[in-house]
Amino acid sequence: MRTLPRSLMAAAAVPVALAAAAAVLKAGHWKLYADRHRIHLTPVARRSCPHCRGAGGWWAGGPFPEMEACGCWSERRELHIRLLPVPARFDEPPF
Repeated sequence: MRTLPRSLMAAAAVPVALAAAAAVLKAGHWKLYADRHRIHLTPVARRSCPHCRGAGGWWAGGPFPEMEACGCWSERRELHIRLLPVPARFDEPPF
């Protein structure tokens, strides 16, 4: 019986890991943004919230109405993970 090379096994594990990560983010009500400089996770309003019903908030009355954020997402903190430093602009001195 032959075994698969390690690189082929790793290549097969990547889509499974991505699908699992997507399911966890959706179940935990998180939105993911990633690029080469950072990974950014932001909370998303729950569709099952009895207060906002997934809208994320409501409008407060008065002469100048404002949007009040619901606690189902606004009281959760955002997560930032820095990966690579952002390159300096060419018109700015390095220090």
